[in-house]
Amino acid sequence: MGTFKELILRIAEDKKTRLVLALDVSVSLDRTNRDKWNRLKQDLLSRALKILEATSDFLVAVKVNRHLVLPLGLYDLLPILIDEAKEDGLLLIMDAKLNDIGYSNWWIAHHYFNAGFDAIIANPFVGWKGGLDVVFEEAKKRKKGVLLLCYMSHPGAREGYGQYVIIDKNDQRVTRQYIIFAKRALEWSADGVIVGATAPEIISEVKSIVSNECLIFSPGIGAQGGDPRTALGAGADFLIVGRRIYMAQDPRKEAKRLYMEIAALC
Repeated sequence: MGTFKELILRIAEDKKTRLVLALDVSVSLDRTNRDKWNRLKQDLLSRALKILEATSDFLVAVKVNRHLVLPLGLYDLLPILIDEAKEDGLLLIMDAKLNDIGYSNWWIAHHYFNAGFDAIIANPFVGWKGGLDVVFEEAKKRKKGVLLLCYMSHPGAREGYGQYVIIDKNDQRVTRQYIIFAKRALEWSADGVIVGATAPEIISEVKSIVSNECLIFSPGIGAQGGDPRTALGAGADFLIVGRRIYMAQDPRKEAKRLYMEIAALC
């Protein structure tokens, strides 16, 4: 068994695809009407499984967010979906955006890894010592992956990830936050970084820093305005696509269309 980075590159080569599905379907559960909970949860699971079955041929991985984890339950119904993805030969990325003290981060990562996830997304704002150090240690021990948020895909990302900051008290030079995070990804030996497809110029900047040492995963294709050609041309290694696929009238057809578009560009 290889590292997460080795595994995802191997699957990408075997299947000739760079597409990650963000399976962000969800359902609202009203606590005052718990009689409906089981039915709604089962309906959500069925919908997620149908989308996964329809699109798995064109994917390297599935990214799961709390959209699914909260209603389905990490140790309740979600394992059914995780098992299906693994049977289809796909890797699972948990979009946890870890951003707490080390003790809490470790427990969160521990649970997600135990549940079957192959990689976890973390927020480098929390820092290394007493923050993400224990997560990286756990991931390395278990041959799991850690992906760092470098620049998100929404417009407000510039307020945090794009802000100008002084490097440290001994170095008064000013730089962008995402530049620091890209360098930390190298320093911490992250498997990859997240850079929104909506910011291709930032993808290029980050690529110039991480080169091939860290993979670049770019969300925001479709619904948020990101373009596959532009993102891949800027240096993205994998495209994360959600609503454009799972909200399509025919998810399989849309996934195949993206698969063919990516194949022509790579």
